[in-house]
Amino acid sequence: MKLLAMIAAMTIATTAFAGPRPPALTNDLLDAIRQVESSGDDAAIGDGGKAIGPYQIWRAYWLDACEFDPSLKSRGYEACFEPDYARRVVIAYLSRYGAGKSAKDLARIHNGGPRGHRKSATLEYWDKIEDAMENKR
Repeated sequence: MKLLAMIAAMTIATTAFAGPRPPALTNDLLDAIRQVESSGDDAAIGDGGKAIGPYQIWRAYWLDACEFDPSLKSRGYEACFEPDYARRVVIAYLSRYGAGKSAKDLARIHNGGPRGHRKSATLEYWDKIEDAMENKR
């Protein structure tokens, strides 16, 4: 019986977030963010050691995502080096702050925080994302 409970807990902890996902949050957008952030390097560490993994996730970003999808918290911040887990973190964060937003806004929120889509500093980041999406086609 304990084994069954353990398997159930592990399944819940690793199940992808099933909450509302912005329609503009496509696999192409997620792939472009990953490419721009780390060139697909799962072991990437940036921003003076503050950002980790293929999506360059900061601890504060991870905590925000965990508040939206508590199942993420069971793994710990270091799991952001794992591509599938890191992608779930990004999906949760952008689902939390990007409801009804365009792909452009979502990318800018990823780069600049919850109000990143309003910051002129994130416009250049969007250009990089857009280029990555076009080059993939």
